[in-house]
Amino acid sequence: MDFVIDMLREYPALALFLTVGLGFWLGRLKIGMFTLGPVTAVLIVGVLIGQLNIEMSSQLKSVFFMMFLFSIGYSVGPQFFRSLKGMGLKQVLFAVLMSACCFGSTLGVALWMKYNAGEAVGLFSGSQTCSSLLAVGSDAIGKLPIGDDAKKGILDIIPVCYAVTYVFGTLGTVIILGTLGPVFLGGLDKVKRQTAELEAEMNEASWKSDPVNVNALRQVAYRSFQVVNPFFDTPRAVEEVETYLRRKGKVLYIDRIRKADGSIVVGTPEETISRGDTVVACGRRQYLLHNRGYLGVEINDEELLEYPVERIPVLVRSDEVSGYSVHDLRAKTFMRGVVIEELQHGDGATVEIHPSTMIRKGDTLVLVGQRKNIRNASEHIGFIDEPTNKTDLMFVGLAIFIGAFLGAIPIVIEGIPVSFGISGGSLIGGLVFGWLRTRRPTLGHIPAPVLWLMNNLGLNVFIAVVGIDSAPSFIAGIKAVGWSLPLVGALATTVPLIIGLLMGRYIFKFNPAITLGCCAGTRTCTASLGAVQETLGSNLPTVGYTVTYAVANILLVIWGIIMVACL
Repeated sequence: MDFVIDMLREYPALALFLTVGLGFWLGRLKIGMFTLGPVTAVLIVGVLIGQLNIEMSSQLKSVFFMMFLFSIGYSVGPQFFRSLKGMGLKQVLFAVLMSACCFGSTLGVALWMKYNAGEAVGLFSGSQTCSSLLAVGSDAIGKLPIGDDAKKGILDIIPVCYAVTYVFGTLGTVIILGTLGPVFLGGLDKVKRQTAELEAEMNEASWKSDPVNVNALRQVAYRSFQVVNPFFDTPRAVEEVETYLRRKGKVLYIDRIRKADGSIVVGTPEETISRGDTVVACGRRQYLLHNRGYLGVEINDEELLEYPVERIPVLVRSDEVSGYSVHDLRAKTFMRGVVIEELQHGDGATVEIHPSTMIRKGDTLVLVGQRKNIRNASEHIGFIDEPTNKTDLMFVGLAIFIGAFLGAIPIVIEGIPVSFGISGGSLIGGLVFGWLRTRRPTLGHIPAPVLWLMNNLGLNVFIAVVGIDSAPSFIAGIKAVGWSLPLVGALATTVPLIIGLLMGRYIFKFNPAITLGCCAGTRTCTASLGAVQETLGSNLPTVGYTVTYAVANILLVIWGIIMVACL
């Protein structure tokens, strides 16, 4: 055992991977209906392993935290900017009120326990998991007109109180929001149902991101028909047949033809179709329903149907397309053989396709058809966003740098320097660049599996380092300040969370997933966001997290300075 402990101390990376591995294993264990989940379990394992006094790099924690925040920002960027049009201002007001509750509950217990300014700042920053308060609070205390020895004693106690209360500040928030939160909001089953309903409304159903699932709804179909309609007693050109079908209300294309002699040819406009031939008709699903024998009898000609077609997103940039309706676009010569499967507006919203639906620059058309036809159509429409498994690492690196760099620049408001910090900047960078991706799909491709890895690995490595780092000072801090400190910290953590849940449900009437995200954001506790996402099986809470996180990062710092003044 001594050999293993020495190895972990000499090679902290081993302790880190052990924490993450054991945490994910422990998080899977199920006792009745209860599971810890990986985020909570990783934190617990980190605190236990951290008792061995293992030194971890603070930069490691920062790097993975930034990676996590960027990934969630990138994932929800389009939804976030859409939400600002509706519930954005309500979320700002929620953050103002709940951050005031965080301040009030902490100040109340600090006065009750007769804590000095240093103990109160440590309690506030730890119980509310707002690390930036440490620096700002220490700076405010450093300016107090008191003796140097007294000032040093007050400053030295800040990190001790922070370490003791931060453990429950994080773990308690994770458990309250991830496990008890849905109960406060009507029960887990009801909350999951309401989350799924809002996802469907926003067209962001979480099951679509699971590679096990495929969508049963196929908007574009290819079906084979044996031509028996007397209309074809006289050989008809493909162009004539497609015009005939349009007059019947069927926007269909003839893609391939099997002649009566068994030969297979491409359905060019000049090619002819005779009675007894077999054709492949392609188009949107509704146009292939209720065919009424316009072509003939549907058959299963596997050889005729087995050929490659592409499904490619194309960004609209051309005046030749912008401003036209779907009906007008379909009538264009270059669109022959190409089916519009999906239309996404520039803000990322997917809209229903009707003949009257208007197409604008910045929209994305998802086209289905043979490669040659799609390439020809894309030259008239805009830019092809070629699907790939490769990640645009140039985009990722620069996006995180730009967001974090700008977030680190302080803005002085009446002598008080406030900033989003590199963490908040990374989140905002992810939001902006995720939104930019919808406007310029040729930039910044990040495959879904890569986003999943950035999200889960980033969060859990950060949590592991937090647990390992805070563990050694936990017991020492309790001895220095008193065994009541963890209970006081738990009270300061729990009260504003319960108030926030009740406000979200009864006053603001948010969707439960948004309420949980708002509570996690106002508490600036990213670990709890991960726990809520795990519980609900959805990324939707992030829509409530992002606005409140940004606002609370500023407000909590201001509240921290006010607390020093009060004490």
